[in-house]
Amino acid sequence: MSDLVRAERRRKVIEITIDNPPANAIGRRVTKELSRAFAALRDDPDLLVGIVTGAGGKFFSPGWDLKEGAAEFDAGEAGELSDEERDAPVDGGFAGLTEMWDLYKPVIAAINGYAVGGGWEIALASDIQYAVPHATFFVPDVHMGFIADAGAIQILPRRLPHSVAMDILLTGRRMGAEEALRWGLVNEIVEPDRLMDRARETADHLAEGGPLALQATKEAVRHTMHMSIPDCFRALRGGDLPVYARMLASEDAREGPRAFAEKRKPVFKGR
Repeated sequence: MSDLVRAERRRKVIEITIDNPPANAIGRRVTKELSRAFAALRDDPDLLVGIVTGAGGKFFSPGWDLKEGAAEFDAGEAGELSDEERDAPVDGGFAGLTEMWDLYKPVIAAINGYAVGGGWEIALASDIQYAVPHATFFVPDVHMGFIADAGAIQILPRRLPHSVAMDILLTGRRMGAEEALRWGLVNEIVEPDRLMDRARETADHLAEGGPLALQATKEAVRHTMHMSIPDCFRALRGGDLPVYARMLASEDAREGPRAFAEKRKPVFKGR
């Protein structure tokens, strides 16, 4: 990683910190570094859980680096940057996470301050969200001349009543941590000095589970959440979910019940 993104391994957990002063904005370089970090979580069998947070106590992230974006547009108009260079795809999409569809390991967002635009979309792409009391969420994109298409327009209307989602997306109004908690957009509000400890507690607890079971749960939810209940069962029984199929055939699926019967802690191997 670089000095803009710190990725620190702690046993089975990788902690990913956006550290791009003054506000942890996400430009091309930060996105590439985040992509590498989330790909490491995806690809390394020894890593089971990720935590993503921002450096400092004010900003989780304001999202897209608008100054860099403006400079790239100007460079493109001047013929100094091709459309291919400007729009080159990154594994995982914006911030290396919002479109990493094959990342089935859980990600915890430790939201330490403002989560704006793409910063909020990183949190929405995570599986569990803890936020400090002063965390603030909003998407000002419409008033910048574009839309929040890295997750907010896709996810918020599915998580919120239509009128609330459209209010947020169209007006850019700010949502505090308490309102986010009421709507179920964060799991818990945590004091700043406890935020990372809380995220680590959950990450360590998750990492004690069966590696394939963790991933199969996220795979199954991701692929079936918008199906009818019968279609969900058909997807599970029909072999459409490869991680779930590997889990069913794994040694770990037998180790769990065996350990329970023998009154001992299971020893999972991820196979």
